[in-house]
Amino acid sequence: MPRLQAEDRRQNKGLGIASGLADWCLKRALSHIVTRGSLTVTTAAGHVLTFGDGTGQPVHVRFTDTRAEWAFLVDADLRLGELYMDDRFRVEQGSLYDFVAMMLREAQNSTHPLIARVIDHIRTRLRIFRHRNLPGRSKTNVAHHYDLDGRLYELFLDPDRQYSCAYFEHPDQSLEEAQLAKKRHLAAKLSIEPDNSILDIGCGWGGLALHLAEQAPGGYVLGVTLSEEQHEYASKRLLGTMDRSRAEVQFALRDYRSLTGHFDRIVSVGMFEHVGLASYRTFFRKCAELLEDDGIMVLHTIGCSATPGFTTPWLDKYIFPGGYIPALSEIVPEVEAAGLTITDVEVLRLHYAWTLANWRERFMARWAEVAELYDERFCRMWEYYLSTAEAAFRFEDLVVFQIQISKRNDIVPVTRNYIARNEASQASKSDIERSVERKADDVLVG
Repeated sequence: MPRLQAEDRRQNKGLGIASGLADWCLKRALSHIVTRGSLTVTTAAGHVLTFGDGTGQPVHVRFTDTRAEWAFLVDADLRLGELYMDDRFRVEQGSLYDFVAMMLREAQNSTHPLIARVIDHIRTRLRIFRHRNLPGRSKTNVAHHYDLDGRLYELFLDPDRQYSCAYFEHPDQSLEEAQLAKKRHLAAKLSIEPDNSILDIGCGWGGLALHLAEQAPGGYVLGVTLSEEQHEYASKRLLGTMDRSRAEVQFALRDYRSLTGHFDRIVSVGMFEHVGLASYRTFFRKCAELLEDDGIMVLHTIGCSATPGFTTPWLDKYIFPGGYIPALSEIVPEVEAAGLTITDVEVLRLHYAWTLANWRERFMARWAEVAELYDERFCRMWEYYLSTAEAAFRFEDLVVFQIQISKRNDIVPVTRNYIARNEASQASKSDIERSVERKADDVLVG
């Protein structure tokens, strides 16, 4: 018995040293990062650490075990999300977003620890090998995220299920209005004309393709996706619609690499992030092959406004496997190599942060319904995804690029005035259509 007691004392002493060292390292690391705001951290040993200057919204977090502290210190990019999912890292005051936003905001003014810099360097160097998305792998990656229960997306997206950055014409615009503005903005840059053939690569649930069809009476719109859920939903939207005032629309479960023919207009929204760095040249060469000589293409993609980096490992593992956020310097050479010409580049700053804020607010309000579809761990995973993404678009170098591409430099007007004119034309047309619909409803009611 005395031997057992002595062994227990040695183990407890060892645990005490480990937890004490973890607390010391945690205090040292966070004191270099958090100089503003009000952060309180309760360690696994029960010690209360405070950081910041006491201003702003107080945030209080807790680690439930010492190993969780070490995991956070060694590789927060991967392990913090996992700790939150497993309820080993808890937010006791404020919200998860408040904590992540504080960390990203403050980290801009500090140097990452040596071990974090080494891991980041290795991940950056290996990014080309991790993003070889061949057709089979691409379909699997897409299914991981986009083939989730469709009811999940109904809970936080707008009714048209636009699952990409909205275009806020003013900061207090509603999500629904901003997503419609995004569709108008893209259509305006495409300068769609009657009888145009249009290709939507990565068409999602079909909302953009249907909007573009309204601008091209007598034409044809093909939307392609690798998501079976999205294809089924988009195809159902076409049932019973025989509107001769718009283009014919078709949705296909196809990989863009298998397409043939020619199109007057090509658009791709929120899909390029899944192409994979090693497949950029293949993507743009295929687009060049499909685009008519006098055609116009618009690529809408999340991008990095700084130098090339790597996909956050937690995001790659749990949310978007195979995804990669490109720098503009990684896109432009591949466009040029495909024999294409960039005719316009617009950088949307903060628009995605505002979009994600809307999604996060709606998701949190429907938490119980999401938990019924999946479970609490899934809810925490998605809260972490939405929170970290919003904070990254606010405080880091994430933006959205809208890149207009053609084969010659005389295809689009030489000034950008046409974009506003085309947007106004679409808005007027929509107003007229709504007026006609209201009159028809009045007749039916009467």
